[in-house]
Amino acid sequence: MQKYGLVGYPLSHSFSKRFFSDFFEKNKTDAAYLNFELIDLSLLLSTIEEHPDLVGFNVTIPYKEAILPYLDHIDPQAAEIQAVNTVKINRYGDKIDLTGYNTDLIGFRDSILPLLKQHHKKALVLGTGGASKAVVQVLTNLSIPVQRVSREKKEGVSIGYNQLSSDQMAEYPIIVNTTPLGTYPKTDGFPEIPYECLSDKHLLYDLVYNPPVTKFLQQGADRGASIKNGLEMLELQAMAAWRIWNVGLLDQETGGPGDYRTRR
Repeated sequence: MQKYGLVGYPLSHSFSKRFFSDFFEKNKTDAAYLNFELIDLSLLLSTIEEHPDLVGFNVTIPYKEAILPYLDHIDPQAAEIQAVNTVKINRYGDKIDLTGYNTDLIGFRDSILPLLKQHHKKALVLGTGGASKAVVQVLTNLSIPVQRVSREKKEGVSIGYNQLSSDQMAEYPIIVNTTPLGTYPKTDGFPEIPYECLSDKHLLYDLVYNPPVTKFLQQGADRGASIKNGLEMLELQAMAAWRIWNVGLLDQETGGPGDYRTRR
């Protein structure tokens, strides 16, 4: 039986384990998907050694950036944004070889494209973590200028939530929440932006999927904005990971064979 898994901490409400377990059952696939809840990423290599049937794994909060030094190779687009959410394991005798990819790029791109309208020309991206890097890269590839926003000003971010003006809210009709605010069970959380400035011209996209309508999305819906949660993105990125593990390298644009660069 081949094994796959998810590395992160905590993982009590993981999407991936349920998704892949259902996928294996539906397709009569002799495989298992395990949660590896690692309180310290230094435990990664020993965990892989303890599971010789492990073919690959996904990476989630808080390790999408921290995992980079543990990789032997990295896909060019993942290297560009310095964030990885999918790792393929190759074994050569006693040697373990790890290659990192970012399938969030594919998941976000293919889920937001059908929603974009002619007036969706600029985007605010809320948050600065590993997931935000994939979102920014996709929007940049789509020639949509991005303004990154965070709770406070920090490196690479020039605007805090409470500094957004009504003019900026109108200028940037796409707003993407890449923070975990509002995720079950802490469903009362939301980025504190000026929601009173929203209109039916806005598109609010939340990478959070549980609950299906977060307070961030609800405040957009109440003002006529289009809304989308992150469930489809997760499903699309999961299937892209499956192709990587079972077909090989993945080109982010075509979904076909790609190339990678060696880290060490």
